[in-house]
Amino acid sequence: MRRTPRFRRPGPCRAVAAALLAGLLAAGCGLVSGSAMTDNVRPGPNAGYPGRPLTGAQLTVTSKEFTEQIVLGQMMGLVFEAAGATVIDKTSIQGSIGAREAVKSGTADAAYEYTGTGWITYLGHTKPVVDPQEQWRVVRDEDRKNGLVWLPPSTLNNTYALALNPANQKKLGVHTLSDVAALSHKNPGAVTLCVENEFATRNDGLPGMARAYGMQVPSGNVRKMTGGVVYTETKKGTCALGEVFTTDGRIKAMNLQVLADDKHFFPNYNVAPEINAASLKKYPAMAQVLAPVTRALNNTVAQELNRKVDVDGEDPHQVAKDWLLREGFIREG
Repeated sequence: MRRTPRFRRPGPCRAVAAALLAGLLAAGCGLVSGSAMTDNVRPGPNAGYPGRPLTGAQLTVTSKEFTEQIVLGQMMGLVFEAAGATVIDKTSIQGSIGAREAVKSGTADAAYEYTGTGWITYLGHTKPVVDPQEQWRVVRDEDRKNGLVWLPPSTLNNTYALALNPANQKKLGVHTLSDVAALSHKNPGAVTLCVENEFATRNDGLPGMARAYGMQVPSGNVRKMTGGVVYTETKKGTCALGEVFTTDGRIKAMNLQVLADDKHFFPNYNVAPEINAASLKKYPAMAQVLAPVTRALNNTVAQELNRKVDVDGEDPHQVAKDWLLREGFIREG
């Protein structure tokens, strides 16, 4: 289920993608499918609001198709259910554009989205904003014209990183990306990378990182593979370093050591609720219902929940529900 949460900035293809999406919607396939959520849940002691403020609301939640997004989409649906809404589950849409357009068009009412994706992929900027709160603010302000409201973000930041196994970290003595850059000059052969194809070509991936840090990585030192294989090969030490996502549950499960991005090159991909403006105007309690859940999300929580799905094979809906119950945001009955 897990794959990259970022996609290449569409550029001129964006209009084509939107047109194709519109065709899917008109044809009665793709995003139109969905099923009602049927959990018997109510607000928990830490829900942060009185009563059931979404009683009578009919809301549709969506997400992209990778593990973290599906879990977050299930969380959103469950807390809306607990607050009294009838919820349609349209999570696990393939690609960023599909989920984005669903919320934008009103086919879905809400989704959890990443601030970096909003700024770079959807709004077309090339330079990320270093400060996470400022990154969210500029996305929020610019996306208003698209009929979208970005509620305050969490500290969950699913961005890129390089990681290595403990043996290689001890051998190479690297703890930051600046350390890797220095090593690439001193001993170029020691810096071998396992990466996904996309990371190898993105400006916010390997090429940009190499420029920002002054790394000298010969093309022969870069091995391209699928995301899941990157983790296993990095654990084995086939490559000294591997591209990872900072909220991936396999980091902890495989005891990988994440290197610090000490020059803050990688964009902030903090997760925040992205809401259709008309839907929020009609049901303003959505913001109140989501606020405590969003505040509780962080990288540690995401790694734990992603691991339950990706490593332990648990169901994303149940993983989301168990966490919400444990944290007191919902209760059974």
